[in-house]
Order: sequence, then C-alpha cells, then structure tokens
Amino acid sequence: MNRINWPYSTPGIPDHYFSRSQVPLTKEEVRILTLAKARLGPGMIVYDVGSGTGTLAVEAARLVAPGQVLAVEVNPEACTLIRENVKRFGLDNVQVVAGRAPAALEGLPPPDRVFIGGSGGHLDEILRACHEALRPGGIIVLNAITVETLSTALAFGYHQGYQVEALATNLARLEPAGRYHIWRALNPVYIVQLVKDCP
Repeated sequence: MNRINWPYSTPGIPDHYFSRSQVPLTKEEVRILTLAKARLGPGMIVYDVGSGTGTLAVEAARLVAPGQVLAVEVNPEACTLIRENVKRFGLDNVQVVAGRAPAALEGLPPPDRVFIGGSGGHLDEILRACHEALRPGGIIVLNAITVETLSTALAFGYHQGYQVEALATNLARLEPAGRYHIWRALNPVYIVQLVKDCP
C-alpha cells in the first residue's frame, strides 16, 4: 500500500487516492459540500455513521486533529477499507467502530458533529440516538440518495427543533470520449444539515 502525502488543508482529496472495492464511496465533489456543511474545527469529536470506505472519515480527521473521528460501519469489508485508507494517509485519530448503528453508538463519547451516510433502514433510530448524544450547538449532516431518506431526515429535524437546511446536488464531471470530451452526470445527492440548539 502506497502512503499518500496530501499536503493541502482544504477538503477534496481525489477519489482515486482511496482504496475501494464495491463498497460505496462518497464522491469528491459531494464530500467537499458535506464537509463544508459540518463546519469542522480542531479538537472536535466526529461520528461518521455508515462510513463505507472512510473517505469522509479521512478528510474529517485531517480537519479536526487533534480531535477524533469514530467511523461506525457494520460491513467487515468496509471496515478493512477504512483502516487501509486511514493508514494510507498516516492518520492516528480515526477509530473504526465495527457494528450496526444505533447500537454501536452506545458508550461512545458525545460528538460535536455527526455524518450519516448509510443507515441500513434504521435512519429514524440512528437520528434519535445521535440527537441524544450530540452536544449543544452540534451539527448533523446527512447524505441521502432517496427522497424517502430525505423526507425522514427533514421531518426529524423539524420535529426536534433543529435549524434545517438542505440542498440537492446536480454535478457533472468532464470526461474524455474518444477525441472529444463530454459531461458525465453524477448521481444526485441530497445533503441535509441539522444544527442543534440554535439561538
């Protein structure tokens, strides 16, 4: 495994720098927006629930050091990939929590920020557990690809009194097509930001 020396402090590490397989990966452009909506800072505790390949965990860890990222993932193959990517970037502040949320969240330190990328059909329970653990002023950022997930997240946020923001991404990448270049669309993603205890 090649060690990556990524010298930049801004988010947006290209996808090809990460180890991956068939495990879902949060695309670079979506990652940038997701990280921006989280408003990360040094020393924070971050949950990355449904961490997948750990791309968000890696980028967040670089931004919150000496804080810690807890990458929660039930898929054993994905847990291996997270560890590989953490090692690849030489990070020591990411802990892989192997297990299914919300049960896997029990006993973890209260977070300042929470990313939710995958819920395995347990989104409402995960949101409730994160809400109870989240520190005052904390932020939950959720990425959704279905309108049902979006609807659940919005309803939860409004019901619990969060400041709610949401956006839908419509992104495309320029790619070669023979002698020409075309725009290839990325799948739309909904990004929901929930801010707790806003004045």
